[in-house]
Amino acid sequence: MTTAIRYAYVHVPFCRHRCGYCDFTLVAGRDDLIDRYLMALEQELTRVVQPLSIDTLYLGGGTPSHLGPDGLRQLFALLTRRLQPAAGAEVTIEANPLDVTPAFVAAVSDCGVTRVSLGAQSLAADTLANLDRDHCPADVRRATERLLTQGFTVSVDLMTAAPGQNLAAVERDLEAITALGSQHVSVYCLTWEQGTAFASQRRRGLLQPVPEETERAMFELAIDRLSEAEFEHYEVSNFARPSGRCRHNEAYWDCQPWEAFGPGAARFDGRTRTTNHRSTTTWMNRLLAGEDATGEVDSMTPEEAARERLVVGLRRRAGVSRDRFAAASGFSIEQLAGEPVAGWVAAGLAEDDGQTLRLTRAGLLVSDSLWAAVL
Repeated sequence: MTTAIRYAYVHVPFCRHRCGYCDFTLVAGRDDLIDRYLMALEQELTRVVQPLSIDTLYLGGGTPSHLGPDGLRQLFALLTRRLQPAAGAEVTIEANPLDVTPAFVAAVSDCGVTRVSLGAQSLAADTLANLDRDHCPADVRRATERLLTQGFTVSVDLMTAAPGQNLAAVERDLEAITALGSQHVSVYCLTWEQGTAFASQRRRGLLQPVPEETERAMFELAIDRLSEAEFEHYEVSNFARPSGRCRHNEAYWDCQPWEAFGPGAARFDGRTRTTNHRSTTTWMNRLLAGEDATGEVDSMTPEEAARERLVVGLRRRAGVSRDRFAAASGFSIEQLAGEPVAGWVAAGLAEDDGQTLRLTRAGLLVSDSLWAAVL
């Protein structure tokens, strides 16, 4: 632990129910574990010997807002003993639109939250039902209005390629999302993760994925409509109005070291990623017994760390500065990926002016298929 770390993540694993597509670390319908979770978190935080002054704090999940106003005040009372947001810090909490009551808004304001990420996913009732969500479009609109009125930065998640969704439905969603007035939108394509209810239903023929060409058209439509609404497309999945970028995620993409607490949370020191045990109960039991709650440790060589830095850097629309990359990693782009990069440029998937390497729009659309050549 060093005071050079300026970013922290806290995982809150509680949800009202588990959506059919979700494979995150969480427990649903187990509010009886909340007190024990807070006790374990307090124990894990003792790893921070001297309080950290941090520039960003991000509470993800799960659904942190599920703790309710009183639970959130209790949580922040624990956190701020060890994690102290500096002046002007970005403090984000993820929230289910159903949880954004006036009491919730007052609580997060009192706790110093500056940014709320809403798990909206859609503003169409049928799409929300198909995604197994428990809120309705009116809940999203109400939550956004309450938060914006009180001066919060609001980010809204939008999911595409949902079961039964077509291009026209995505266009209507984008029109509704841009009308909300939020400062940030994250666009995610539905992924069929192993072990989820959706993956099981797909195997049994009960759900069908959207065709790949339609999925791509949906993402291109999102880029076009959000750009027309003056959102900057600054990372593969993320769009922001002026001053609306997520500073916490930008620290991740810049490979800055960060701290992390909670079940399944992964901390990073620049070379080694240490992930807590994914089981909420195992994580709690180990910590409360005075034991190590580590689940996995991924130690990278300098070259492996440089390759990862190149990949996450290319997810950003600004691309990768050759000089900055070499200074930060100790490697040149040519050393690591000269041949694949030349192939990308020749195929129109990337552009290279000799100073900066960046993916083109065509490259962004297939970016996940490019990384194997680097990693």
